[in-house]
Amino acid sequence: MKITLYIQPGVTKTGFNGEYNGMIRLCVSALPVDDAANQAVIEFIAKTVGLSKSSVKIVSGKKSRIKTVQFDETQAKYQDKIGLFVAI
Repeated sequence: MKITLYIQPGVTKTGFNGEYNGMIRLCVSALPVDDAANQAVIEFIAKTVGLSKSSVKIVSGKKSRIKTVQFDETQAKYQDKIGLFVAI
């Protein structure tokens, strides 16, 4: 599954925060320094759907707020959480 996210780094609490221009908005507390925000995105997505961090990849937008993230939804422990990505 590929999802496009709008990332808002440097906020108080990591989590989904609605949508932005048709994309899911994900706020992360990490700052965009030394790849910290990208790692926070990977960790949050992996934890949300029940995958290892190595199963979640940023396939485009590593230096941008708009990122495409890919993971195998069939391997996810929390199948019901995948609906979060298509419900917004």
